[in-house]
Amino acid sequence: MKLCLDVGNSQIYGGVFDGDSLLLKFRHETHRSSTSDQLGIFLKSVLRENGIDTELITHIAISSVVPPLNYSLGSACIKYFEIEPFWIQAGVKTGLKLKVKHPNEVGADLIATAIAAVEQFPEQDLIVVDFGTATTYVPINKDKEFLGAVIQSGIRTSMHALQTFTEQLPTVQIMQLNKVVGRDTTRCIQSGLYFGQLGAAKEIIAGISKEAFPDSTPVVIATGGFSSLYEKQTLFTVIVPDLVLNGIRLALELNLSDV
Repeated sequence: MKLCLDVGNSQIYGGVFDGDSLLLKFRHETHRSSTSDQLGIFLKSVLRENGIDTELITHIAISSVVPPLNYSLGSACIKYFEIEPFWIQAGVKTGLKLKVKHPNEVGADLIATAIAAVEQFPEQDLIVVDFGTATTYVPINKDKEFLGAVIQSGIRTSMHALQTFTEQLPTVQIMQLNKVVGRDTTRCIQSGLYFGQLGAAKEIIAGISKEAFPDSTPVVIATGGFSSLYEKQTLFTVIVPDLVLNGIRLALELNLSDV
């Protein structure tokens, strides 16, 4: 079995695969000061509580955009699983051609989702939209060329900005809405967050399509924790919430001979 971990700025998103079957998914709040023992005990306990025999974990693969946590997490894997983890980073096999100025700067999570998108939709032009702490847009052409990215504030990040820099605006539940105009403060904020993110997505996807794929209609894949908010919209071809976990698994499999 393979344990795959996506370390994001807000959460650690994990999954256990048996072959290509995803047996378990879990989330844990990201704390940059977590020790190796805290992380190791959490990982062991969450697997055991969900009926996964930790002795059956043969590989651990990690995508991380939180460097301060990497040492503790790597140490946890070695101490609690006796496994040296595989990290998605510069130099590993991805099957992609990075057409960017500084390949080392590309986030491991963007690489992972791109790997999974290309595997699921081969020989097609793609735009992957990941709704997380940041909302990212990645165009990949049918030749597996990673053409760049667009990064904007995520929906929860925007909410925290409103809460932090205004005196009277409260934290609200992020939710799917049908009507734009709110009649109380909470609904007004919810509308701005929901439709603001949706409007930006429409504009950015249209711009990417025009620039990168003028002669084709790309497959638009939505993923990430907030992608389900937009399941009723017609903007996306498909929503694949677990794209990053599958990408981490595929990256591991591409590099097994080197692990």
